[in-house]
Parts: sequence; C-alpha cells; structure tokens
Amino acid sequence: MEHTQVFFGHHKTLMQLLYSAGFIDLSKHEKREALLALCCKLLQVDAISVWSLSSCGTRLSREQCYTMGLGHVYEPYTLNRAQHSNYFSALEAAEIIATHDVESDPRTRSFGLCSLSQQQSVAAMLDAPVYDGNRLCGVLCLENREQRRWSLTDIACTTSFADTISMINTHEAWQDSRKELDYITHHDDFTGLLNQRSLQHRIQQLMSQQPPSPFALLWFDIDRLNAINNGMGGQVGDAVVSTVAARLRRVALPGKDMVARVGGDEFAMLYRLPPGKGSIDDAVTSIMEAVNQPVNIGVQKLAVSTSVGVATFPDDADDLVTLISCSESAMHHAKKCGRRQAQYFNQDLSASDKAHFLMENQLIEAIASDALSLEYQPIMSVDARTVVSCEALVRWQHHSQGFLSPAEFLPLAYEVGLIAELDLWVLERACRDIASAQRRGLSMPPVAVNLSADAIMDPLLADKVAALLDQYRVQGSQLELEVIEDAIKDETGSLRHTLDQLVRMGIKLSIDDFGTGYSSLLRLKNLPFTKLKIDRSFIQDLPTDADDCAITLSILGMARGLGVSVVAEGVENSAQETWLQQQGCHYLQGFKYHKPMSIDDFFHVLTTA
Repeated sequence: MEHTQVFFGHHKTLMQLLYSAGFIDLSKHEKREALLALCCKLLQVDAISVWSLSSCGTRLSREQCYTMGLGHVYEPYTLNRAQHSNYFSALEAAEIIATHDVESDPRTRSFGLCSLSQQQSVAAMLDAPVYDGNRLCGVLCLENREQRRWSLTDIACTTSFADTISMINTHEAWQDSRKELDYITHHDDFTGLLNQRSLQHRIQQLMSQQPPSPFALLWFDIDRLNAINNGMGGQVGDAVVSTVAARLRRVALPGKDMVARVGGDEFAMLYRLPPGKGSIDDAVTSIMEAVNQPVNIGVQKLAVSTSVGVATFPDDADDLVTLISCSESAMHHAKKCGRRQAQYFNQDLSASDKAHFLMENQLIEAIASDALSLEYQPIMSVDARTVVSCEALVRWQHHSQGFLSPAEFLPLAYEVGLIAELDLWVLERACRDIASAQRRGLSMPPVAVNLSADAIMDPLLADKVAALLDQYRVQGSQLELEVIEDAIKDETGSLRHTLDQLVRMGIKLSIDDFGTGYSSLLRLKNLPFTKLKIDRSFIQDLPTDADDCAITLSILGMARGLGVSVVAEGVENSAQETWLQQQGCHYLQGFKYHKPMSIDDFFHVLTTA
C-alpha cells in the first residue's frame, strides 16, 4: 500500500506538470527537459537521459541529459549495436531494463564501467523504451553511480515518464498513453471492467443530461461465491468472477451503457431503454440468460447464477446515492426470494430491505469488533447428575434492538456468506474461555461448537483450528465439533481429509439435529463421527407421541449398531427424561437441567457441581 501511495503521489506530480499552462506551450525539447528534471528529482537518481534510435536500429544517440549536480548537460554520446547487442535486443523486446549491478546483468555487462553521462562510472541502470506511435524510437535511461535495488514504484514511475515522452512524439501515442496512465484509477485490475468510481461518474453524467433520459441500474451479485471459494478453492472462485465479468461485457443489447465491477462478487450495469425497442423486462431476461450458465472448470461443470436488483432513474431515485441503495436493496430482496432471479425496487420492500442491509453491516462489524458473546448449555450424564460437556451458543446483544436470538441473525449470516467467519469467531471465543478456565484451575468439560456447511467445506479449516489450539494452549480433546446432516451429504475426498485431520488432533465429531436432514448409514459408517444429537423436535412430545417414540428408538438402535453415543436435546420434563433413560440414551441436554448461561455462571456450575 505504501508503494502504491508513493506512485500515486509521483503520478499526481507528473499530471500537474503535464496539464499546467506553461508546460503546454513549451516546445518538444523544452517539455523533455522539464520531464527529465522532474523524474530525476522524484526518484533521486544521479543522471537521466533521453536517447534516440537510428532508423536502421543500429545506433543509439544521446539527445538530452540531466544530472543531479549539474542540471541539463548536452554532451553527445553514441552506442552501437555491434558492441551492445544484448542491450539493443532487450529494448526491441520492449523490456524494462532494471539492473542493480551493470556488470552482472547480461543486458548491460558490455558497458563495463563506461560512462553514459559525465565520465563517471555507472553501477545501476533503469531503462525504459520510448516509442513514436508503435515504433521503438529510443530509450529513457536512469543511472546511479552506486548499486541500487529498483522498487516497483521506481519502475512504474520511470515507465510513466517514458510513456509521456512517447506521447509527446505523436498525438496518437499521447492519446493511448493517457488512457494507460488513467487505467489504474478507472478500471478493475482483475476483470478489466470499469470500477465503482467510473460507475458513479457515469451515473452523474446521465443524471445531469438535459432533458434527463430515464435509465436503469442493474446490481448483480454472484450467488454463493463464498461457498465456492471454501469448497473448491479461491482459484475456482476467481474463475467464476472472471467468467461472469466476461459474460456481462459480451452482452449485446441496445441501450446497454456500461458494466462495472463494484465489489468482490458484485457487478453493475447501466441500461438506457431505447424508445420502441422493448422493455426493461426483456433486457433483464436476456442478460440473466447470458450470465446464468454453467462454468467449465477443467472437465467439471459448475452451476453458477446471479441475483439482480433493478432500480430506475428518475422513478425510484433522482440522486446517485439513493439509486445505488435502491438497486442493492432490490438485489438483496432477490437473494431472499431464492436467488437466481431479478427483483425490481419498490417502496413496499424498501423499509425492510434497508433494515436488512443495515443489519448485515452491523453483523459484519459485530464479528470484527468482538461484540458478540457466547453462552454455554451443560450436557448431562444419563443419570442427570454430572456435567459431561457443554454446547457453545452464540448470542448478540444489539446496541439498539436489544437481545437478538440466533434465529434472527444466523439466517442472515448464511445468506450473506458470513456464517463460516462467524463459526470461526465462536471457535476462537470457546478456546479463549477454555484457557480462562485453565487459569482459574477449573477442569472445563469438552465444549461442543456448531459448524456450518461453509465452514466444514473449507479446506483450510483444520489449519485454522490447529492455530487456535496452539494460540490458547488448548488440547483437541477439549473441543467437540457438531455439523448438521446436510453439511456432509456431498461427501468428498477433501471433506474426509479435513475430518480426519480434526480427529488426529483429538477432536470429537458429532452430527447435530440428527433425523432432520439427509444422511445414510454408509456415510455415517465411513466418516469419523462418534456422537449423534437427536433433534429436539423428536423429543418434545415424548413419550406420548408414538411416531416420535418410534423415530427416537430407531436412532438409538442405529447408534448402538454403529458404536456411537447419543445426546437428546430439548429435554424439559421428567417424563421425557425417564423414557430416554429407560431406552439407553447416553446424554441429556435441555431446560430441565440448565438454560444457556454466561461463562461466569457456567464456571459457578462447575465449582458447585
């Protein structure tokens, strides 16, 4: 970031020179004098010079030179290709010749200790080719008497000055190079699309036209990109982003104005409806059909879709900020309605979606600022006398809305791709609390932490867990990780490898809410799970509901056959407890014994048990 800021500062200084009134009126020779002096001072080099290449390409002649001590000097000097063939070849290949040691670089070794300026030795050189249109016509040469490691800022700045000299040579080169210098400011470097700054500038242009012409802002978000990154790796995610960008760029529709990348997985398109050539509906349908196609990753086809929000000027908004907010709001509504679709902004959904968007940002901030908390619910032995473990449950005391239950913010975390980050936060806090118990001399039982499908499919999960165990000096046996059945329905080699790594750390694995998802005996047999948790929905009507009794008995029988233990969650009364004890359930959890509690209250339970 520091190098980038330095380059931007140099670039700004260069732009100020180029667009100053005095510079514009200078001759070509005087303009190059000013450029050499500025470049020399910005980069603090001993000398800088401009050389011209002969029409036959066999000779370089120094035309202008500026030295730090003497200023502008005009001593002619000539380099012949016969003596310096490697150097000439590098220039013809459009290479930036950056060498910290002239004598060791094969491109400049032929110079030896010869002087290119004031009969003093040159140890380091940074040379950039200069063009006239598309023809190599010379070189900009920076020289240092002592060896110097050229930074990316040095190279980028030198290239900018060389390009500027090329601009001066011809008007066409000037136009092309200006675009290149402005590229970093106005384009996304990964996809080549325009960036959000360019989008905002264009929206303001369209809004200021007289008379104003209606247009639509389409806001795209790639569905479940976070899950793709976690499950298949960042390279696959990058390929998806690049493909969606290319598809949006290729969409050919009358009225399409511009496409921009406005976030990691978000794009925007401006669309002006041509009179008498269809509706926005037709255009959106065509765009969605073009974008929502499978992406080929090697021999595999990956289903890819986007959710799109549409807002129009001036009907929905007549200013930049509100228009963007409306289109984003409509996009979030499209995601809530099931993804892979377009939704149009309207005032009815505005209030709820604005609140949803605000809540999303607040959740991001809460995770980042450690503003969430954990509560612990004890899990009891079958005789209900001993705390054998506990479950960590995340809580959010919202600054304005008060206590929010997990049912209110966990779905949001899933929807916006924050759930894996939230899971890692819970793991980190649980390890911190275990370490706190150890400092107090308490023997804290194993802590069960729920993991989402996004988290369990992260190929780096085991490394992240190992790092937390090491950071807080916690043993793997002090953690249990719970996943729901649907998180393991797509068994892969990567998933099995992750689970095996966790087990080797001493961590126990269990399946949460068993019976509510999709699983098979073969999957349970092949994966290293040692515990099942019967979902509370099957426990609440025991022992009076025959169906719940039958389901629970079948789970207990299957668990015995597989050699895994069973936890019944949601136990609230003695009748449920007695029936579960009689049927051989191993562990009990529920309000009959303890409600979720703070870590300090849990420590108190441990000391009084």
